[in-house]
Amino acid sequence: MAVFKGSAVAIVTPFRESDLSVNYDAFADIIDYQIENGSDAIVVCGSTGESATMSEEEHLEVCRFCIDYTKKRVPVIAGSGSNYTKTAMELSKEIASYGADALLVITPYYNKGTQNGYYKHFKMVADEVPSTPVIMYNVPSRTGGNLLPSTVARLVKDVDNLVGIKEASGDIGQIVELMTLCDGNIELYSGNDDQVVPLMSMGGLGVISVVANIAPKAMHDMCAKFFAGDIAGAAKIQMETYELFRNLFSEVNPIPVKKAVNFLGQNAGALRMPLTEMEPEHAEKLRQAMVDFGLI
Repeated sequence: MAVFKGSAVAIVTPFRESDLSVNYDAFADIIDYQIENGSDAIVVCGSTGESATMSEEEHLEVCRFCIDYTKKRVPVIAGSGSNYTKTAMELSKEIASYGADALLVITPYYNKGTQNGYYKHFKMVADEVPSTPVIMYNVPSRTGGNLLPSTVARLVKDVDNLVGIKEASGDIGQIVELMTLCDGNIELYSGNDDQVVPLMSMGGLGVISVVANIAPKAMHDMCAKFFAGDIAGAAKIQMETYELFRNLFSEVNPIPVKKAVNFLGQNAGALRMPLTEMEPEHAEKLRQAMVDFGLI
């Protein structure tokens, strides 16, 4: 059984404007909205959730709240990575104890690592939580390092609970190589909202999506149509959501998507520094793209 199949929302974390504390009432409303509108899973404390600005205590609290509040209505995948292997091990073990359906572990950032270092890092983290599925997260644009297909293939062969990868390298050739070396025996999820259908055509199971924060039904339907054999229908949604995607990445994620969630009338609240308020001209283009898509 795959951790999930379809569209998982890389969910925003709402912060209060007054003191930037986590607004759990708003978070509950956002979780309900996602489940009620088709998201197949929730990814909490990822990049879009501003996990890099949280203390470890906050990180754990947000994950526990999301897991407890969701009550298994959909799977919850919790971000538990770090650039320090020991921290990633400790976070993963604690969050797994809360009942997370899976963990999302990013490649080490800033200090980076060699491919052998990446191998040891992921193996040590996964070995700490042998009963919990672990999805690796490869996003070179944020980490400065690229988890190569040969390393991924070695890991999924050697470690039973390293079951999948969120691929956000943007390199289709690398993803073809990955699926070839793994002989398809890996749960592949797109980390880029503009490449979902191409990745599903290579055996991918869906997407971990930023766009789903504001268009959960569309992202769910794109995947559902593909798996039902309606490739043209899936491709149509892929193209229709492109302007949303383009505007949601006109500035550093999650600056635009928090603005967009606020445009929907949900209370995503403020950003934590060094992220700053979206530039007015970009915000207006984003708002217009949402109008054109029929969201507002």
